[in-house]
Amino acid sequence: MTIVNPFKDKLFRMAKRLLVSTEEAEDATQEVLVKLWTKSDRLNDLRSIEAMAMTMTKNYCLDQLKSKRASNMRLVHSNYSDREANLQQKVEDKDSWSWVEKVINELPEQQKLIIQMRDIEQYEFGEIAKIMDMNETAIRVALSRARKAVREFMTNTHNYGIG
Repeated sequence: MTIVNPFKDKLFRMAKRLLVSTEEAEDATQEVLVKLWTKSDRLNDLRSIEAMAMTMTKNYCLDQLKSKRASNMRLVHSNYSDREANLQQKVEDKDSWSWVEKVINELPEQQKLIIQMRDIEQYEFGEIAKIMDMNETAIRVALSRARKAVREFMTNTHNYGIG
């Protein structure tokens, strides 16, 4: 299904963010793509297909997280890449990113999803609102709170040591 190719990686990244396991994320992505394929004759607008696919992926992953087999999963983000920094900078960056992952992992589920879609996937607020079935103001507030939690944690970690 060629209309899915432009955003199938986004589906995978969201699934990976929620499910952690590459295999689980691949399964979730494949499940959503199969569902889209069965509806392909009724799908026209690429933007609405992408929003629907993201919503389907989110819902599928949340269902998996609620199931017993997914109860021991944790959040890990592996979209990080650095550009030829010196070794010391690489070590510091990796350590900082580990702390960011830790604090994102402790955010409420809704804030995790919103920070993933806005800051990593670069979705517009209107698109996030549609996917999350929330109004844009609520999305902005949740994102602000999530960013504030990350910022405060990182500030405290860097100013006072690990704690």
